[in-house]
Amino acid sequence: MLGSQGVRFVGVGGALPDGRLTNDHLAQLVDTNDEWIRTRTGMQQRALAGPEVTLTQLAVSAVRQALGAAGLEPSQIDLLVLATSTPDDLFGTASLVLAELGAPQAVGFDLTAACSGFVFGLVTASQFLATGAYRTAVVVGADMLSRWVDWTDRGTCILFGDGAGAVVLQAGDPGGLLGFALHNDGPQNSCLTLRFQPSPRPLVEDLTVGPGQFQPIAMQGQKVYQFAVRQVPEIIEKALFRAGCTQDQVDWLILHQANQRILDAVAERLGIPPERVVSTVAEHGNTSAASIPLALEHLAAAGRLQPGQVLALAGFGAGLTLGAAICRWG
Repeated sequence: MLGSQGVRFVGVGGALPDGRLTNDHLAQLVDTNDEWIRTRTGMQQRALAGPEVTLTQLAVSAVRQALGAAGLEPSQIDLLVLATSTPDDLFGTASLVLAELGAPQAVGFDLTAACSGFVFGLVTASQFLATGAYRTAVVVGADMLSRWVDWTDRGTCILFGDGAGAVVLQAGDPGGLLGFALHNDGPQNSCLTLRFQPSPRPLVEDLTVGPGQFQPIAMQGQKVYQFAVRQVPEIIEKALFRAGCTQDQVDWLILHQANQRILDAVAERLGIPPERVVSTVAEHGNTSAASIPLALEHLAAAGRLQPGQVLALAGFGAGLTLGAAICRWG
């Protein structure tokens, strides 16, 4: 439940690295081609960061743009939630983002829920605003999955891109975050993983430790697809019920941009027409936690995101995690 105060959405921004990896480029790496990728995913290209680019840089750029759209300064941020699975530092990257922004007065922390991370972060930040603990929060979704892709695996290397998106929230009259639903499906965790692999090292007699490294992304694509098309409509319907809304009242359906076929299937099951479904899959690929705020920024840049519009946001991915939020923009 929300507290006595509501949440207002006041700004959105996005940032993509300069590199572009096309389907034709991928055909030089693995046994695939442009038609095969487009018909199965809807993707044509994805933005990739070079080794000199950090997640912090992308996140800072997205936040600055969002603050500009909101007419705010970094000094006005009270809270920053960074949703990411690919931090620059496993101890946390939110503090680095705040330092680069010049916002020493703010508190920040990382949140990991994979491709659902932005929705989980949005709900988390909203609770702080609703209780009156903070007035202004920034939720950032940022990932650089190119760091963890096996570029010889045709099933995964065609999917992922890098990017960051940010939304600025402020405490206000009720009516911004109308309702939400979150869910975990731990038994299906093995369907999509980026796992740590220990390399046992004996230290002294009877004592061994496990240093090691993370392995590249591994995915059972068909199982993830089935999970998404079955459970995403259900959790959106649950969030709509809690918001007191119906599908007919949704102006924009903004899903995690994993695959165009998933977007189409979810929209069809909900009875939401294609013209109300936001898709950036072709240009961005799957940017994990960044995909929903980047889609929001895409709408805003085109002048199509208007105050009062009702948005149905839904993230889904590794964990497996699932989350939906019904929001009124502006």
